[in-house]
Amino acid sequence: MARRTTDSTPSEPLSLIRRGAVEIITEDDLTRKLGRGRPLTIKAGFDPTAPDLHLGHTVLLRKLRQFQDLGHKVIFLIGDATALVGDPSAQSKMRKLMTEEEVQANAETYVLQVKTILDTNRPGTLERRHNSEWFGKERSFGLKELVELTSKYTVARLIERDDFQKRLKAGQEVSMLELFYPLMQGYDSVMLTADVELGGTDQKFNLLLGRDLQRAYGQEPQVVITMPLLEGTDGVQKMSKSLGNHIGITEPPGEMFGKLMSIPDPLIVKYATLLTERETSRIAELERQLRDRAINPRDAKAELATELVTMYHSPEAARAAREEFFKVFSRRETPSEMPTVLLAPEADETVNIIELLVSQGLAKTNNEARRLLRQGGVKLNGKPLTQPSLPAAQSAGVLQVGSRHFRRLTRG
Repeated sequence: MARRTTDSTPSEPLSLIRRGAVEIITEDDLTRKLGRGRPLTIKAGFDPTAPDLHLGHTVLLRKLRQFQDLGHKVIFLIGDATALVGDPSAQSKMRKLMTEEEVQANAETYVLQVKTILDTNRPGTLERRHNSEWFGKERSFGLKELVELTSKYTVARLIERDDFQKRLKAGQEVSMLELFYPLMQGYDSVMLTADVELGGTDQKFNLLLGRDLQRAYGQEPQVVITMPLLEGTDGVQKMSKSLGNHIGITEPPGEMFGKLMSIPDPLIVKYATLLTERETSRIAELERQLRDRAINPRDAKAELATELVTMYHSPEAARAAREEFFKVFSRRETPSEMPTVLLAPEADETVNIIELLVSQGLAKTNNEARRLLRQGGVKLNGKPLTQPSLPAAQSAGVLQVGSRHFRRLTRG
């Protein structure tokens, strides 16, 4: 991205900041802060509840980068303390608590991967912080701070949020720990003296609570900018590793390309808007072409996939992934490369197809594997398999599951 500076008039950066945003609370406050002619402190928090960043995370990261290009100081906040509590946003039941070891291992992957989006070589525009700095063991947050924080907000206001109301009406429990999570996120803004906080639309309650806490602590309230939630490859649920609908930014180029080609057609424009650097006019033209059927959605997705694989890998990797995809899916040819699975050498043994699919990650459960077999979604050397086991002597060859997953089966 081309760098912009805070010397620009407020109207110029505002047009960039508005791009893709759902709400700016309030835009008047943001305009006033931009007009002061000093770098603002921009915060976005990421709880490392799972390893590796995916394209859903990059919606906020790319907005952070835009602020960085405008010359502001952005804070990439790793919520290693809040991750131990668990964000109740959009949860229908209490989360399973994570261990410190799990959180720290996940956080390390975030630190390494964020460099693909944020500029780590620009002095004064990027800070990486952890909220364990004030919530961790032997830190500044003790009983005195806990009493002060909890005295500044009421339980009545906390349980107003939709997530809690739905669960309470359904007779489900809400833990005290979950009530504390929004306070922790808001306290992050106090500790960082944030001018602006970014978050998904599901975080709006927490972000606004941060404004309230800043006022209570005598600070100027932050501006809240909410960004859309990015649906995953299923086109329905928010992108999430736990749901299996994610596209990781470190996934192999071919895997990334194939997943992007599988997104539902209505998501093409949204992905282009939130995940690429395309000009607004070009996106508007893409939307018109898709609406008027002047372009094949498959071609639009191929262009988008090529652009994103180039961004996170290289132009060469994108070209190779594109060529391989159309070789396999358009011309129905076998991939040039695929993982090899070594089977037992005894010819009189049988291969358990159900166990094989699950162990290779081609099915999540035994029931899903059986369903794939019933539906004809599992093939060996181009022929559908219908039985849950196969004689080892007949098992060598190319195993195909669905349209995108292949394994070369060999006997030792």
